[in-house]
Amino acid sequence: MSGHSKWSTIKRKKGAADAKRGRIFTRLIKEITVAARMGGGDPEGNPRLRSAIASAKADNMPKDNIERAIKKGTGELEGAVYEEITYEGYGPGGVAVLVDCMTDNKNRTVADIRHYFSKSGGNLGESGCVAWMFDKKGLLLIDKSTISEEKLMDLALEAGAEDVIEEDSEFQVITEPDDFDSVREALEADNIKFFEASVSMIPQNTVDVSDEKPAKQILRLLESLEDHDDVQNVHANFDIPDEIMESLS
Repeated sequence: MSGHSKWSTIKRKKGAADAKRGRIFTRLIKEITVAARMGGGDPEGNPRLRSAIASAKADNMPKDNIERAIKKGTGELEGAVYEEITYEGYGPGGVAVLVDCMTDNKNRTVADIRHYFSKSGGNLGESGCVAWMFDKKGLLLIDKSTISEEKLMDLALEAGAEDVIEEDSEFQVITEPDDFDSVREALEADNIKFFEASVSMIPQNTVDVSDEKPAKQILRLLESLEDHDDVQNVHANFDIPDEIMESLS
């Protein structure tokens, strides 16, 4: 297991342990607000908003919270104006890291992100320094115990998915960004549940981190970034062997 899949698994376990529901809601509210501001408050004509609302419902966000976030985005209610920024850099072991943020104070955010990179032994880079190592794809992670590979393959490919990949305990359904909503909706119509469903940045290749020290450092960096209020998503191209992951968990 490597890259996005492994970090997603770590986040799921950590989220269950820490029960950080409030932080999850904050990120979802920001995404809904920005999506509504950019594309309007009607989810039928705004794919990004439709996807954000689906994610919010999957995390059991109350309907009132969703409606308030939409109204803040459309200007019907007063609220902060968030700017989307992606920071790029290198973590320990030469691991490429992308950090998607939504912030109302760029100076505060970049100072914090730079501090996390420096503290971990990495460095924040210029725009474009690592983004070329990733491809933007739709990604749906599904528990292997809930569906057969053959059935999932038939459903996903018929709906327009690009590929279905088997990992240790899950299937990864990969789509082009424009096909993500249709594939997700087709699988939902068959009552398939997701660990995760998002348009994400998938690494083209991974960096092997086979020593415990840099492995621990990169996980600490990613955890620090994920815990920041302005950070929406973190993407990295590491591959840590399972035996080291076990020793660090």
